[in-house]
Amino acid sequence: MNNNQSKQQPEFVKARWLRDLIRFAPLKSQFVLSGNVRDLQACEVAPGIVTAQPLTDTLCDGLREIGYTQLVVWNPLIGFSVNARTDSQESRDTILNSLGLTPSNGVAPGGIDILSTTLERIVSFAEAPMALIIDFASRLTVRTESLNAAEHNLFTRAIVLGHAAQPRPHGEQRRPFFNTVIWIVDKEGDVPDWLLIDNPRIRHIPISKPDNLARRALSNALLRGVPGFQNASTEAYAEAERAFVDGTEGLFLSDMNAIATLARVENVGIEKIADAVRRYKVGVTEDPWLQIERNKIQNAEVEIRKRVKGQAHAVTHMLDLVKRAMTGLGSQRKGGRPRGVAFLAGPTGVGKTELAKTITSLLFGDESAYIRFDMSEFSAEHADQRLIGAPPGYVGYDVGGELTNAIREKPFSVVLFDEIEKAHPRILDKFLQILDDGVLTSGRGDRVYFSEALIIFTSNLGIYRQGDLGKRVPNVLPGEPFEHVQEKVLSEIQDHFKLILNRPEILNRIGENIIVFDFIRQDVAEQIFDQMVRAILDDISAQGISIEIQETFMSILKKRCLSDLSNGGRGIRNQIEAHLINPLARGLFDQNAQAEDRFTLSGYDSDALQLHKL
Repeated sequence: MNNNQSKQQPEFVKARWLRDLIRFAPLKSQFVLSGNVRDLQACEVAPGIVTAQPLTDTLCDGLREIGYTQLVVWNPLIGFSVNARTDSQESRDTILNSLGLTPSNGVAPGGIDILSTTLERIVSFAEAPMALIIDFASRLTVRTESLNAAEHNLFTRAIVLGHAAQPRPHGEQRRPFFNTVIWIVDKEGDVPDWLLIDNPRIRHIPISKPDNLARRALSNALLRGVPGFQNASTEAYAEAERAFVDGTEGLFLSDMNAIATLARVENVGIEKIADAVRRYKVGVTEDPWLQIERNKIQNAEVEIRKRVKGQAHAVTHMLDLVKRAMTGLGSQRKGGRPRGVAFLAGPTGVGKTELAKTITSLLFGDESAYIRFDMSEFSAEHADQRLIGAPPGYVGYDVGGELTNAIREKPFSVVLFDEIEKAHPRILDKFLQILDDGVLTSGRGDRVYFSEALIIFTSNLGIYRQGDLGKRVPNVLPGEPFEHVQEKVLSEIQDHFKLILNRPEILNRIGENIIVFDFIRQDVAEQIFDQMVRAILDDISAQGISIEIQETFMSILKKRCLSDLSNGGRGIRNQIEAHLINPLARGLFDQNAQAEDRFTLSGYDSDALQLHKL
């Protein structure tokens, strides 16, 4: 026998909701179950054998164990049926006949009116203890605050019968039994408040989502059908079980069952069960991070530095994040956290957004393929509805959120949140869910997974601070050494999240991935200037027009463009547009420049370019 087959499973413990119901069965005449009622429930069908089954079956098994012998289930589709493991159809029909119903093939159709009259017969049933389980009870009413006559009659009978019912002894131990009525609803408010609130004869029991113990109890039964189980070593099985249980955190037991089925259908071995979990969550068959060409990443640093000047440490750090995602280190991320998270901080125009674009181009071959959100547009308190969608009952509920829709369409993405400090603090709470669990629930209740995404925040935090007079004053200056700039910016960021926003947990999730960018210094500014001018000349050359720039003009232009570096590379670009692109475009247009024309630039004449055709 295989080691994992003979492995001792921990003793199974019934779900808390079932233990509560069994405890209060002799004390209450009716129960309302709400919450996770449409999920499968873990139950022990034989010593050491745990399986998953619908709530009604689990409920009936639990009631049968404590002495209930006749268990009737009603739902709006088929009406009444008897939940019995071994009874024949004839015996089930006999039970339904005793309630005044007309059964056919073990089922007795009946709507809300018949349910109302049958309710009274069941509560007063004088033979062996009986329970009526009313499934999908949320569908009995349209609006609980305005019941129609039939609905009002049903719940009025229920509350009166609940108070009139008396327990009676049964069995050898003469335990007290009610003929119990159990309502299964989606949420507590799906039955009238006057039925449930301050009613000592009815108890509400919430059913929570499966916890770690429930998922672990079921994992062994599900993994037995996964390819490779029979030959897996004890260590391999233990690792697979851990990945299965941790990876399905926040999911339902029915989701776990579907993942095991997916693994069997697609022949995913037990050693790769985490891959089956990922496929189920995001719907991607192959791991796209493993499809990236390694040579492209290995040679990427030189190419990226051509676009992002003077930020070698930031480039290296970002590439490390990409390599970590590709190699799968930390791939058994509990709850499916994002592949990587980076917080890019520093002055404006130093390459933060450019680096995000370059990384996106590296991964997708298209720098515009990232998902970008300008967080200055999300400064209002309820702006989170734009990201995740409006809640039920509000305008736009059926549209969904911009972020959740985008990730559902492209789970393998670079997601850029620009100028994060301008977002409302309520928005930041949503980011906490993403960074901690890798999941976000949309306004429609759909779960969207970020396990394949690379999350990048950009911010200007720490460049300025509030002075003694309440004014905004520089916190760091371009002339300071980078080490001092880095230290001051990090300190200001921590103070902002801890003292102003009161959300230090967000920084904890980001960890050591706060990357501070340096100011654009003189030598780097000259490189940026040369690169931008060269790009302009290349664009003109592509049109067949040749322009020769004389050294004197280039010197004057460089001096003008680099006189103020406070706005970084963006400021240099603005100056080039003002002093080169605009007047050059005007001159070429005025001289009706055509392909194969040649021009020379020699200087300025009253701020107009001296552009001569050769």
